[in-house]
Amino acid sequence: MAKKKWRFKKHSILPGFGLSLGFTMLYVSLLVLLPLSMIFVNAASMSWSDFWSTVTEPRVIASYKLSFGAAFFAAGINMIFGVLIAWVLVCYSFPGKRIIDGLVDLPFALPTAVAGIALTTLYAKTGWIGQFLSFKVAFTPLGVTVALTFIGLPFVVRMVQPVLQNFDRETEEASAILGANRRQTFMKIIIPEILPAALTGFSLALARALGEYGSVVFIAGNMPMKTEITPLLIMTKLEQYDYAGATAIAAVMLIISFIMLLLINGMQWWMNRKFAHN
Repeated sequence: MAKKKWRFKKHSILPGFGLSLGFTMLYVSLLVLLPLSMIFVNAASMSWSDFWSTVTEPRVIASYKLSFGAAFFAAGINMIFGVLIAWVLVCYSFPGKRIIDGLVDLPFALPTAVAGIALTTLYAKTGWIGQFLSFKVAFTPLGVTVALTFIGLPFVVRMVQPVLQNFDRETEEASAILGANRRQTFMKIIIPEILPAALTGFSLALARALGEYGSVVFIAGNMPMKTEITPLLIMTKLEQYDYAGATAIAAVMLIISFIMLLLINGMQWWMNRKFAHN
């Protein structure tokens, strides 16, 4: 008679799946889903005509264009120069490298209001940098883009940097041995490796820029129809105790942001599949 084999569950220091899933759902519900749902609950207290007239006011539409346009443009700048900075930090050794590497994270540690005041001081007409420029930066849409670029740069650098550090240099050498020039090696070997990480950094920088307030409000000048961002309009309505109007604008921002991030994630998934098959 064959001996019965006993199978013991492998011991784990982590809690079981049920407990972990329950804690995760509770955490996400309390800190993410519940606050976001209250936006739509408060906005639903308005009639459809009031909601539509609030979110389509010319002043609000102008703020949408500035907020989304500047955020998208700033995230694109960060995607390009973030990859370049990550490349320099990983591939080259030079004096002061550790200092520059640490400075990349400065926008994370610096209070946003302090960053806004510093950027305004630098780029105002009498500022250290602004006095040498033939065009105006502070109190213009360009100033808004500068502020959003400043706060979003670390996302791209920190997403691309680990990918470059783990990149197999033998693949690059093999490409050169097989006759590929530098441009071909960069486009066919390196870009497919870093592009998903760069897109992730782009989406994170975009998400951060869309909700940014402190660093933008000083350098923007807050001129209606020109340099007024949507978060400022939301704050203005809250100060006027117009909670329904504030949540209506916030709901539109949330929906558009979600659609944009969904499209970016879909593009990233498509690129991952494309490069994996190639």
